[in-house]
Amino acid sequence: MASEARGLSPLIMPRCGRPDAAIPISDSGLLAHPPCYFGTLSAMQAPFIIRRGVEPYDASFDAMRAFTDSRDAATPDQLWIVEHPPVFTLGLAADRSHVLDAHGIPIVQTDRGGEVTYHGPGQVVIYLLIDLRRRISGGRMFAREFVHKIEQSVIEVLAAYNLAGERKAGAPGIYMADSTAAGAKIAALGLKIRGNGCTYHGVALNVAMDLTPFSWINPCGYAGLQTVDMRSQGAQIPLPEVQSALAHELIKNLTS
Repeated sequence: MASEARGLSPLIMPRCGRPDAAIPISDSGLLAHPPCYFGTLSAMQAPFIIRRGVEPYDASFDAMRAFTDSRDAATPDQLWIVEHPPVFTLGLAADRSHVLDAHGIPIVQTDRGGEVTYHGPGQVVIYLLIDLRRRISGGRMFAREFVHKIEQSVIEVLAAYNLAGERKAGAPGIYMADSTAAGAKIAALGLKIRGNGCTYHGVALNVAMDLTPFSWINPCGYAGLQTVDMRSQGAQIPLPEVQSALAHELIKNLTS
């Protein structure tokens, strides 16, 4: 399979100063805030892209909350691209019994929605530090619309590499559609939306991972849920290329 995404133009990454904030992501239960809409602010510029490299989850989690605590109405939105060392993360109301055997991998309690998920090398993680009150020209964005745009971005990236992804009602994330692994999960999604409309956490797309740790948990709280990555589905794509492709699609969809 071709290693170049069809129809994706190169993405220019602005070099921004490293903020004292970061972002984790999530897996199942999606939102740590009930669906609602926010605001009347006008549309703003596209989010800045921050490449944080390989970073421990705790550092990203602390940084993302600090960024959100300190931002104001003029703070530019940001997308943080990060790769984590192995870690299991729990959503706000997660059942810890869904971690069947951690095998020494750290377990971190977060404030996102959802159950347990795994992050590790070979996975694209993008945290979305967005003010929903100014993300759309009409002046407001529903939380469910925000989620839909994130999911659509993943579906479009997969399609660019000839992989078919789909949504499942009541099961946040993206699943394989028409392959021998139909129904297997390939991307996880989870968010925290504060009362002022500012978001953090984000999305994780499995690219070329050791998938074994997913068998040590009930992903998203579902026993036996199969988890796959792009490599296992025949797409041998360098991680930085997929990072850029997903950031490109997120910006396109969030600003349209």
